[in-house]
Amino acid sequence: MSSTATPASRRRSLFRPCIDIHGGVVKQIVGGTLSDSDAASTRTNHVSVHPPSHFASLYASHDMRGGHVIKLGPGIANDDAAREAVRAWPDRLQVGGGINAENAQSWIEAGAEKIIVTSYLFPECNFSEERLKTLSELVGKDRLVVDVSCRRREDKWVVAMNRWQSLTDLDVNQESLQRLEQYCSEFLIHAADVEGLCQGIDEDLVKALGEWVTIPTTYAGGARHLQDLELVDSLSQGKVDLTFGSALDIFGGTGVTLDELNEWNRKALASQQ
Repeated sequence: MSSTATPASRRRSLFRPCIDIHGGVVKQIVGGTLSDSDAASTRTNHVSVHPPSHFASLYASHDMRGGHVIKLGPGIANDDAAREAVRAWPDRLQVGGGINAENAQSWIEAGAEKIIVTSYLFPECNFSEERLKTLSELVGKDRLVVDVSCRRREDKWVVAMNRWQSLTDLDVNQESLQRLEQYCSEFLIHAADVEGLCQGIDEDLVKALGEWVTIPTTYAGGARHLQDLELVDSLSQGKVDLTFGSALDIFGGTGVTLDELNEWNRKALASQQ
C-alpha cells in the first residue's frame, strides 16, 4: 500500500508594520518629496495625534513582528520618538534613519531588535563594502537590516540615500543583493518613486525581488488595499513581505484596516504550520 505525502504549503507574504517619524511625530509622507533644502515641497498625507508608543503597543497587541521605525531626518526629537517606540515593545522593532558605526550599538541597547542602515554605507554616494562589513561585525549579522531604498531609472533600480534624494553608484539586482546578503539578515526595500502615493506597488520590482532574494525582505511603496498584499504574495511567491502606510486606517487611510491585515497574517502563518 503506497501513500503520497502532502506537500508543505509555501511561505505566504505577511504584512509588516511601520512607524515613520518626522519632526518627532508619526507621519505619512510622500517619499519622493522629502527634502532637506525645501521643507515646503514635502507632501504630508497624515500627521498622527498619537505618540509612537501608541503604535508600538498596538502592533504588540497583535504580535505583529518585524516592524520598522524610520526616523525621516536627524534631530533629538526624532531620536526621542524612536526610543519611545522601542521602549513600548522592546526587542521587537527595527530602527533606521541616521544609523552608523558610532550609534548602532546604542540603538540595540535602547531596545531595537535590529538596526537598519542605508546612507552610512555610501560615503559620497559610493558603496563601501568595508563599512557594511564593519557594521555587521559590530552588531552581528542577525541584528543588521540593509535598507535598499531605490528609484527607478529606465529599466533598472538605483539605490537612493539621504531620504531618497541622492542616487548612489549601486544598482539593485541579483548580483548586488547577493553581495549584501553576506552581511545582513534582512532587506527593507522602499520604492521611493511610489512611496506614499497609494497608487499601486512597483510590480516589476516585487517580481524581481521574488526571484533575487534569499533572506527575509520587506517591500514598501504604493500599497493601496488588501489586494496589493495578495499581489505581492503572488508575484514574489511569498518571498517578499509588504508594508502599508498612508492607505492604512490607523494612519488616516481608507484602503485597508489593521484588523484585515491581522487576519491575513493569522491565516498566512497558520497555513505554514
